[in-house]
Amino acid sequence: MSAEDRPDSKEDSEAPRATQPESREQRTDRPDSSDQRTNRPDSSDQRTDRADSREHRADRPHNSGRPRRPGGPGYGRTQGRDARTGRAPRGGRPPSDPARQAAYEAIAAVHRDDAYANLVLPEILRGMGLQGRDAAFATELTYGTLRAVGTLDLIIAEAAGREVSRIDPPARDALRLGAYQLLFTRVPAHAAVNQTVDLVRSVAPGAAGFSNAVMRGISETSLDDWLARVAPDYEQDPIGNLAVVHNHPEWIIRSFAESLGGDLEDTARLLIEDNQPPVVHLCARPGRSDAVDLADEVGGVPGAFSPYAVYLNGGSPGDLAAIRDGRAHVQDEGSQLVAAALLAAPVEGRDTRWLDLCAGPGGKTGLLGSIAALRGADVTAVEVADHRAQLVEQATVGLPVTVLPTDGRTVGRDPDLAEESFDRVLVDAPCTGLGALRRRPEARWRRRPDDLPPLTRLQRELLVAALRAVRPGGVVAYVTCSPHMVETQVTVTEGSRRSGVEVDFVDARPLLPPGMPKLGPGPTVQLWPHRHGTDAMFLAVLRRTS
Repeated sequence: MSAEDRPDSKEDSEAPRATQPESREQRTDRPDSSDQRTNRPDSSDQRTDRADSREHRADRPHNSGRPRRPGGPGYGRTQGRDARTGRAPRGGRPPSDPARQAAYEAIAAVHRDDAYANLVLPEILRGMGLQGRDAAFATELTYGTLRAVGTLDLIIAEAAGREVSRIDPPARDALRLGAYQLLFTRVPAHAAVNQTVDLVRSVAPGAAGFSNAVMRGISETSLDDWLARVAPDYEQDPIGNLAVVHNHPEWIIRSFAESLGGDLEDTARLLIEDNQPPVVHLCARPGRSDAVDLADEVGGVPGAFSPYAVYLNGGSPGDLAAIRDGRAHVQDEGSQLVAAALLAAPVEGRDTRWLDLCAGPGGKTGLLGSIAALRGADVTAVEVADHRAQLVEQATVGLPVTVLPTDGRTVGRDPDLAEESFDRVLVDAPCTGLGALRRRPEARWRRRPDDLPPLTRLQRELLVAALRAVRPGGVVAYVTCSPHMVETQVTVTEGSRRSGVEVDFVDARPLLPPGMPKLGPGPTVQLWPHRHGTDAMFLAVLRRTS
């Protein structure tokens, strides 16, 4: 299967990050937009004014994996606009300040071009020369607006007296940005209104008066009161209420609740954590760096669980010398834990040939390769997409890693992927990425339930290939960055049944560091942001017995 045909949906918690928001103490000259927890309603609040649930939509195209310009009002009117940004020419009064302008450009690119915020925003910040507090403010506005877009759209529609789909897309994105400032930050109302209207004048001049009226209407009501108006009553529709109050589509909340045993209070805690700006995690590469020394070097702190993890307190990780010279890489602590768990599982006999069957973009491969260098092993890294295979090459320079730009399902047909030839196999399968929504703010609105069938089919096929590739006595770790039951328990059960080989489940809990709380009954493990501070990584370890 070609890279274009494969549903390349592996959400990457190892990708470059935009500049992190600085702490409140550092941002004394900016309105405080980080303190959202104190005035957010509790998950048990009951909304009584409206029982009818509205469907959450960002009115954006479904994720295709390729940039495109959708139809609809506004986006087709490209004459006279900048070819890259789609902006109208500036004239008259200046537009909003640079930080807001950068945030708007990123939000518009996400909705217009199917861009990823964590990739496009750093480019915009560099292009505009924004650093420090301005870059942090732009990042907060971008990520916060994209996370809350479903709820913001309900409020905008109520204030405008029309559905957001009928609002010119450039004006719609500006209103989302402005409404976020009014309702979720401490930006003064007059500043949020005026800056938003100025922004609309530069991107959709004919909508300035309309936007002014909508913004003033939103500003007259608090967030709590708006939620009381647009959210269903909790007793009558708890999932619908949580969707509006905590900015998640209903189908995702249902999947979370199922994985959490139906506990809606625990589900609400997860949703709250999903909406908090995540800390960047670094991985100190064994043999090249130490977590304590790296923490001292970068001004961070060692991780809570992974012996390789460092929590970065702020700034851009790409600026760190340890990243540039290959002593560390950006990787969520949960990703480090599941990769290390594969290597902690006992194997019978030889232990020198390891396989990473879905290697791109290379974070887990880099950790496996670093440990392999210390243990006298070699890693074969398989990646079907050429550009991601190149990223794996770059991430593993100097390590005992061989990159194969091929499809992992060719085990037994590719001479480099002979059956029963590997001692350890990692399957970090492409998935919906529901476990990393805090790091990909637009993903919750981009994903749809109908993404699941092609992904779960691919997951099963990759797991079957892994079980064919591992020798008897060897182990396979199946990993996803999603807690959805269909992608985790169902896929593992069905994949192992269809593989035609005999396997035993290995209890994964002892393979993780001692003291980790709430790992469940085993043998599989599900990590959670609100319990472990990691992405919601799933881990199953299987030993081939025949």
